[in-house]
Amino acid sequence: MANNNSFSPVPPGPGEKIDIHIDQASFPKLEQLLQNYTDICRISPESRSTDTFLLNHPDYLKRVLVENHKNYIKGPGFERVKLLLGNGIIVSDGELWKQQRRMVQPAFHRDMLNRLTGMMQAASAELLAQWEACAEEKQAINLNETMSRFALEVVLRGIFGDDLDWLIEIHGENPFTIFSEDSSRDLNLAVKFRALIKLMMAVIERRRGLNEPRQDMLGALMLAKDLDGQPMPDKALIDEIMTLIVAGHETSATTLTWMWYLLSQHPDSEACLHREVDEFSGQLNFEQLSGLGYCKQVMYEALRLYPPVWLFSRKALEDDKVGEYNIPAGSDIFISPYFLHRRADLWPKPEDFDPGRFAEANAKDRHRTAYIPFSAGPRRCIGDVFATVEIQIHMSTIARRIALKTVDEPRIELEAAINLRNKHPIMMMPVIR
Repeated sequence: MANNNSFSPVPPGPGEKIDIHIDQASFPKLEQLLQNYTDICRISPESRSTDTFLLNHPDYLKRVLVENHKNYIKGPGFERVKLLLGNGIIVSDGELWKQQRRMVQPAFHRDMLNRLTGMMQAASAELLAQWEACAEEKQAINLNETMSRFALEVVLRGIFGDDLDWLIEIHGENPFTIFSEDSSRDLNLAVKFRALIKLMMAVIERRRGLNEPRQDMLGALMLAKDLDGQPMPDKALIDEIMTLIVAGHETSATTLTWMWYLLSQHPDSEACLHREVDEFSGQLNFEQLSGLGYCKQVMYEALRLYPPVWLFSRKALEDDKVGEYNIPAGSDIFISPYFLHRRADLWPKPEDFDPGRFAEANAKDRHRTAYIPFSAGPRRCIGDVFATVEIQIHMSTIARRIALKTVDEPRIELEAAINLRNKHPIMMMPVIR
């Protein structure tokens, strides 16, 4: 919606030119800027011709992400993501995004998630057996690596089902382990990932030859039709598979790592989780996971403190007005869930780990866009429920038998790349409860 009111005030901002990117160097810059300009900040960048606006108020975020979302496309920083994911729904915009979103949605339908709960239980039970053996042998685990392997297994099984075993057999090993073994997200990894296209197409062609629809996420994608009744082209199909693997793996792995670490540092919260999983009498399926409410609160609080997507961007297509301020067409918008989630006026004692913030009574009056680990509006992460189900099943399976205790004092130093991770391994000791 265009707005040409030249009398609207210009947002405050620093006098010097500052570049903002989704990288480690920008993390302290944003921290300093938001100490001086709490709600909105106008920045003149060195390397771009248009102004940058840093938004950090729920009302402003609601305008950009929800009310007038059609005016904002993906902004700076998504070039690196596109190297890995092609033109999947994380990167695409406009009519292509709307079409792909409709076609991908069935892969996340509640019936699909209910079918996948058995697989998630099996993966969690296998990990539990490994951790029980480690506990008996007093062998520490690298939490970062273990959660990465677990989350990768879950998302691959969710996509490929039993065909993952076929892929491993013909390849000699799991060809997707590059994502759990290589933490870089650069051109070299993109080249390695693109080399997997032939393997993914082999699975697709094999399924087409057998003509046996599968009850997994790839099966749903292959059956999807656009409004003209046409299936997803192979290029788009591959891009969406890549998107599911990378986004689904990394965000869940990072969240689980922070959850286990935070619980180990807060015995009272850990005890609350243990009580809940011990008393839970339902089945671990989609319909009954609501009985694990405290587990979900722990997840939400870990995501508040350490949202995997700590910074993202938009670009204005036309002039707009955010609050009292004009946003000219072409402007870049940066939004940081990490710093938003640490506003003391929105989150009392924001540095404290307190899952009770997300108890229903405490959360009902909170501004909807004060908490955006999955973004907000129509472009909210399509996999948020998948991740929630995966984490609830994992935590409830493991926590019935195991507690994780830190080995020495972990070095917590944030690595603010595409995803927010810890730079150093977090070593944990599994202990039988």
